[in-house]
Amino acid sequence: MPTGCTEMADSQTIVQVDSFTDRAFAGNPAAVCVLPGPRPESWMANVAREMNLSETAFLHPVGEAWSLRWFTPAVEVALCGHATLASAHVLWEDGLVAPEEPARFDTQSGRLTCVRAGERIEMDFPAKRVDTAEAPPELLPALGLEGARFIGRNAFDYFVEVDGEPIVRALAPDHSRLRRLPVRGVIVTSRAAEGAPYDFVSRFFAPGSGIDEDPVTGSAHCALAPYWSERLGRPALLGYQASARGGQVWTRLAGDRVVLGGRAVTVLRGALVGPAAR
Repeated sequence: MPTGCTEMADSQTIVQVDSFTDRAFAGNPAAVCVLPGPRPESWMANVAREMNLSETAFLHPVGEAWSLRWFTPAVEVALCGHATLASAHVLWEDGLVAPEEPARFDTQSGRLTCVRAGERIEMDFPAKRVDTAEAPPELLPALGLEGARFIGRNAFDYFVEVDGEPIVRALAPDHSRLRRLPVRGVIVTSRAAEGAPYDFVSRFFAPGSGIDEDPVTGSAHCALAPYWSERLGRPALLGYQASARGGQVWTRLAGDRVVLGGRAVTVLRGALVGPAAR
């Protein structure tokens, strides 16, 4: 049986992958559990809490595709880029999908498809465009900001553009105040500094979802890609998420879809054993 599937009754393989990076201990770590079939939601939530990463992915085969769900240590989420990238990486690395074949995932956000493009993995995701929104009174103070160039919102998050990359990098939010906002998280972004090798920078805070700061957030780039493509006048851009770990996300706007590109590195293989595997 290929690595990644259940190997015995009391053992379940779990793989940890750093996404949106080409080196270990950078980018965004995700755990991936490739299962032979569905498992109870309570078990998946327990495993995600045990792993204590921003997301743990659970997938099992369904026809030509793979059912895919994502859990933070606190909640299930409807869309996650870095754990999808990690899942595709594991399927190809373990021979569960042929190298030339796409990895197809059925999720709460519809069918997501990943393909190999040289050294990168490219993911076809829905664009999550941002509409102008009035900021709740606590939003900017919680971020430590006195003002913003733009404030918006989509189905998932608040979206804040500030005046420059140094402001994004220096943010030290009050996570207890952000936690009270009725959204998944808050994206803060700006144009890249002059001469930078990327086009825009961002950070993502989601304490209400159990993640004070996510290192590199693919799903946030579903909003960042259309926003900056329209302002910079180019469909293909490179974003840098300026967390402590940091990571690059290649983006390409394609109508109501966004192609997100990144690399991935396996850093750990282990097994849930005994009662933990069941």
